[in-house]
Amino acid sequence: MSITLEQPTGASLLTPDDEELAVTVTLRYISRDPLAVHFVFPAWISLDGEELTWTFARGLLEEGIGTPAGVGNVHVSPYGPACTAVEFRAPEGVAIVLFDTTTLHRFLRRSYTITEPGGEPVGPELEQGLAALLGGV
Repeated sequence: MSITLEQPTGASLLTPDDEELAVTVTLRYISRDPLAVHFVFPAWISLDGEELTWTFARGLLEEGIGTPAGVGNVHVSPYGPACTAVEFRAPEGVAIVLFDTTTLHRFLRRSYTITEPGGEPVGPELEQGLAALLGGV
C-alpha cells in the first residue's frame, strides 16, 4: 500500500528584479518513491500553463537545509536565519524559491514517520538499474 503525504505551503519566487512573488507549493512525499520528494507548482507559474512538478532526493533537501548542497538541476541552501532557498535549473532558465525552514523541517519529519531515513527499501529494480549504469562493474 502506497502512502502519500501532501503539505501545501506558502513560498516566495524570487523574480529577476529581486522581488518576491508569493506562490503556494505543494510538498509531496510518496512511500512507493521513498528516496524522493516532489515539489508541485501551480499551473499559473509555469511557462506552458501546466502544473509543474520537480522531483529530487529527499536527502538533498535534508542536507541543503543546513549547508549548501546539490549538483545538477536542483540546489538547496540556507538563506538567512529562517529561510531555505531551492534553486531549480532548466534550459529555459533558473528559478529560486524561498521556503520557511521550519516548514521544510516539519515536512521532512512527517515523511520520516512513513519511511525512516536510511530505511528506504532497495528493491531489485534499483539494483538492476545500478548494475546497468555501472556496466556490471
